[in-house]
Amino acid sequence: MGSEELLKRITMSSDICHGKPCIRGLRYPVEFILEMLSGDSTEAELLEDYPDLEPEDFKAAQAYAARLAKIKYFAPLSAA
Repeated sequence: MGSEELLKRITMSSDICHGKPCIRGLRYPVEFILEMLSGDSTEAELLEDYPDLEPEDFKAAQAYAARLAKIKYFAPLSAA
């Protein structure tokens, strides 16, 4: 599955997790998946603990993070 197909698994809705990027409309924010993968949890453990997740969801979260890392400029927010 290519990067563009993986990124279709990332959804954003103001009704789910306050609009944070999530996996397939489920209440699993991408940041949660990335934090779990960067810690001691393995994909196999996460699949066992969260049976509605699929292996491609982990790749999708990583593809999303890679896409964000390519951003070249972040505009500072003005202090209001």
